[in-house]
Amino acid sequence: MDTIYITGHRNPDTDSIVSAMAYAALKNALGDRQYQAARLGQISDETQAVLNRFGAQPPMLITNLRTQVQDLDYDTPPILSPGVTVSRAWQMMQKDKLSVLPIANEDGTLYGMISAGDVANNDVASVRNPVIQDIPVYNLLSVLEGHVLNRCGEVKDTISGAVSIALPTDRENLMFSQPDSIVICGKQPDMVRRAIEMNVSCVIVCQAEVDQELLEQKTDTCVISTPFDAYQVVRLICHAMPVSHVCKNHDLVYFHLNDYIDDVQNRVLESRFRAYPILDENERVVGMLSRFHLLRPRRKRVVLMDHNERAQSVAGLEQAEILEIIDHHRIGSMETDGPVYFRNVPVGCTCTIIYQMYRENGVELDRSTAGLLLSAILSDTLMFRSPTCTPLDEQAGRELAKLTGVDLEQYANAMFEAGGDVTGRTAEEVFNTDYKIFNSGEVRFGVGQGSYLTEKNRKASEALIGPY
Repeated sequence: MDTIYITGHRNPDTDSIVSAMAYAALKNALGDRQYQAARLGQISDETQAVLNRFGAQPPMLITNLRTQVQDLDYDTPPILSPGVTVSRAWQMMQKDKLSVLPIANEDGTLYGMISAGDVANNDVASVRNPVIQDIPVYNLLSVLEGHVLNRCGEVKDTISGAVSIALPTDRENLMFSQPDSIVICGKQPDMVRRAIEMNVSCVIVCQAEVDQELLEQKTDTCVISTPFDAYQVVRLICHAMPVSHVCKNHDLVYFHLNDYIDDVQNRVLESRFRAYPILDENERVVGMLSRFHLLRPRRKRVVLMDHNERAQSVAGLEQAEILEIIDHHRIGSMETDGPVYFRNVPVGCTCTIIYQMYRENGVELDRSTAGLLLSAILSDTLMFRSPTCTPLDEQAGRELAKLTGVDLEQYANAMFEAGGDVTGRTAEEVFNTDYKIFNSGEVRFGVGQGSYLTEKNRKASEALIGPY
């Protein structure tokens, strides 16, 4: 199942982080296991203190939701080794109706690509120049469904030479005449004898037997028997070559799983290949990409928490599919391609809404999740003293405090002390800790805020700001 990211706004505060974590846990508890909490920025001191207090790890960091190669329904064809025969590659193409196959080294890294055009070009070239180089004997036996007849001497590892069909003896001037030859014949004992006497590279006997006397001679010539006729053998010999002899293995265009589709499309437009190999982070081949896959890419899916302004959200959101929005702020500039689940409640904290959803779905809260939700509510409502705080926030906070067994006053002061500590930080860093961008008509503006509820932190922040 594809991951659905749940993320708060940029420069996340405690509510933004915790609401994403708690909602992902709720979704997964209800059976939807593909939900993953995420964050768009660094964890604040306050939030880190909260996570440490309740033994939780921060969500994964994402920087954008642009569509990547890994989001596509790309092909996963068979991956060949360089030693596979052209015949085997062609059979795979025909079976799976593919025009291109990737070739990988033993460690899975890209070696090259073989296409139907490469096979056709090899066939045409073999007609004009019927010479083969270093074909493994066992490749040849496999393609010709043959076996070696020699009884003396060692079988060669590879076969090389000019391919010729033995003609009748009255046309002797047109027969093979060089030891560096591969002779194809039928029931022609004299031809076999002459080839062995010349010590040619290989004799392929088609649909016939060979005299035992000839087979017992000591020779370097490899004698092979095959059930195919001479015409078929000539055509099949070139298919016994390893694909490494035929494939394209230089100037290859390939992509990685984490490449962005925008960049891929531009590169594809600059080339004319049918398909492109896809590599993982270890440079291993994992699939193939064609132009067809770029027509309707599968987009990443996201749930937006604690914001509904595009300017506050993740980069590349325009390429993602928004499934849900859960927020407690004003309704801003967000537009979606289709209808979504939108829950916007006038309360002081998004986690108050999440707590209500746990209760509505009858899901029991563990102590850690309850403590995280309580912390976010205390943070956003300034322990129920903020003008945005509602009776629902306070009710949720006090119920969660009972579940966690913490003293509200004591815990809130400790949390605010950690969150308001500006030691070693610049004014700019403090200002950007909880900074949001808003749009109102044609006006675009940003607001940075911080809460300093202890005397120590208040004086430190005033000193940091200076006389302004």
